[in-house]
Amino acid sequence: MAAPDKAADAFRTIGELSRETGIPQHILRYWETRFPQLRPLQRAGNRRYYRTEDAALVRRIQALLDTEGYTIRGVQKLLGEEAPVKRGGSSSGGGGGRKTALLEIRDALAAALTAD
Repeated sequence: MAAPDKAADAFRTIGELSRETGIPQHILRYWETRFPQLRPLQRAGNRRYYRTEDAALVRRIQALLDTEGYTIRGVQKLLGEEAPVKRGGSSSGGGGGRKTALLEIRDALAAALTAD
C-alpha cells in the first residue's frame, strides 16, 4: 500500500514504511540490530531509506514472527541459512549439499507441523 504520490519501487522513509506495514518505527530500528540482512540506506542525519527489497524483507520478517510463529532467533537462523545460498559464491568444499539437506528437513518439518 504505497503512498499515492510515490511509485511502488520508490524508496520509503522509516515513517512511510511504518505506516504501510503497521510496524512501529522503534521495532524497525530494533530489527536492523537483529537482522544483518536488513540494511536500509542511511543518508545525512542517519535518515533511513528503505529500498523495495528492504520493505519486502520487513514484510517477510513480520509474517514469520506474527503469522508463522517464529521467534526472533528462529528468523535469524532462517535468514542466515538462506543468505549464503543467495550470494552463490563458489568456494571449494562449500557445504552447499548440507545446507540444501537442512533446508529440505526444515521444509518437511514445517509441512508436518501444519498438517492436521
